[in-house]
Amino acid sequence: MTATLEAPAALCAGVPATATDGLQVPVPNGWIDYANFDHAASTPALRSVMAAVERVVSGYGSVHRGNGHPSRMTSRGYDAAREEVGRFVGVRDDDHVVFTRNTTDAWNLLSHALPQDTTVVAFASEHHSTLLPWGAHRTVTLGVPATVADGIRALDAALGAVTTQHCLVVVAGASNVTGEVWPIAEIVAVARRHGARVALDAAQLAPHRRIDLAAWDVDYVAFSGHKVYAPYGTGVLAGRGDWLDTAAPYLPGGGATVSVTASEVVWAIGPERHEGGTPNVVGTVALAAACAALQEHRADIALYEHALGARLRRGLAAIPGVHLHTLFGSAVDQVAVVAFTVDGLDAGVVSAALSAEYGIGVRDGRFCAHRLVDHLLAGQSGTVGAGGQSGMPSGRPREVAAVRASLGLATRPHHVERLIAAVADLATRGPALRYVRSGAGWELPDVSGPATGARLW
Repeated sequence: MTATLEAPAALCAGVPATATDGLQVPVPNGWIDYANFDHAASTPALRSVMAAVERVVSGYGSVHRGNGHPSRMTSRGYDAAREEVGRFVGVRDDDHVVFTRNTTDAWNLLSHALPQDTTVVAFASEHHSTLLPWGAHRTVTLGVPATVADGIRALDAALGAVTTQHCLVVVAGASNVTGEVWPIAEIVAVARRHGARVALDAAQLAPHRRIDLAAWDVDYVAFSGHKVYAPYGTGVLAGRGDWLDTAAPYLPGGGATVSVTASEVVWAIGPERHEGGTPNVVGTVALAAACAALQEHRADIALYEHALGARLRRGLAAIPGVHLHTLFGSAVDQVAVVAFTVDGLDAGVVSAALSAEYGIGVRDGRFCAHRLVDHLLAGQSGTVGAGGQSGMPSGRPREVAAVRASLGLATRPHHVERLIAAVADLATRGPALRYVRSGAGWELPDVSGPATGARLW
C-alpha cells in the first residue's frame, strides 16, 4: 500500500468548516465520525453559510415589495447576493445572473430562451440535466470520445455541418462521473470558429475551481447551490442577456413585469423577467455566502483537494481487483471525483457495506449519466458472487454500475485512509454483513438500534 498523506493537520488549516464536521454515524461496533465521499451529489453547508442563513431568518421581509426596514434590508441583501454570485463566475458588465432552483432548472430556462432556429450540440458523456432539456430544438449528440483530441475533432466536424442560424455547444466543466476537466479553452475556440455560443455546466467544476465567463469567453454558465456548500433550492444561470431579454418569461407572474393593463403586459428586461413570484431570499443569500467563502479560500481548497484526491487515486489503484474508470486516462486534469468498481461485487453492495460497516458515504449507480457509465463499463458485464461472499448470490448477472467517491471540504485525511482500507477489505474478504436486494438498490442492515423516526422537524 502506498504512503499515507503527510502533515494532515497543516493541509486542513486553511479549509472552511462545514456544518457536518464531527457528525457521528452508526457502525456495528458503535459510532464513528462520518467520512463524506458524496460531495458530487450534495455538499454540506459551510458554517459561514449557516451563520448567514441565521441572520436572514432572524429579520427578513418581502423582497422589492415593501418599505419596512426588514423589507428594505432583505431587498438589499438579495441584490447584493446577485452581485456576489456574478463576481464568483466572472460575469461581463452586460451579463445577467438569473436565480433558478438548480442546474437542471437553469438549463431548462436557457432552452426556453433559445431562438427558434437553434442547434444544440453536446457529448453523450454529459449529465442528463445537460442532455435532456433541449427537446424543442434540433440537437446533435456526439459520441463519447476516446481522447480529448478526438472530442475536439468531432465537435469541429459537427459544428461545420450545422445549417441553422444559431448554435449552442453545451459542455460540462468537469465530469460528474470521473472528475475529468474538459478543455474549455479549446472548445470555446472551436465554437467561435463556427459562430457558435458555449454553455458551461459548472455543477462539478464550481466547488473546486475558479470560474471566469469573461476571461474564458464562455457565453453561459449554470450551477447549483447544493454543489457549492449551500442548502438546496437555489441555482444560477449567468451569461449573455440578449436571448434572455427577447424570450417569453420563463415563470410569468408578479415581479416579472413593468406594467399590466387590460390590453398589454410589459415584461421586465433583465433577470427579473424570468424570476416571477417571491424569490427564495434565504437560498440566494446562502448561495452568495458560499461563493464568497470559496473565493476567499480558493488556493487552500485547491491544495487540500489535490493532495487528498491524489492519495485516494493512488491508494485505490494499488488494490488488487479494484478498477478506476476514466474518460481520457490519468494524465488529464481532474477534480476530486473517482469512479471505481470491485471485481466480484455489485457497486450497490460496495456502497452499502461502506456505509453500514465503515461509516463511509459514497454513491453507486450510473449517476444520471447513463450513456457515459455504460461506455466506461462496456467490458464489465458477466456474473458476480462466486460463492462465499455475504449477501452475494452466486451466478447473478452483474449490474452496469460503478461506485463514485467524491471528496470535498467535509472529507478529512484520515477518512481517505479509512476508505482505502475499507475497499481493500471488501475486495479481499467481501462484506461482513448480509445485504438484501430492495427495488433498485440494496437494503442496509440496521446497525443503529431502535428507529427514532424519520421526521427532521
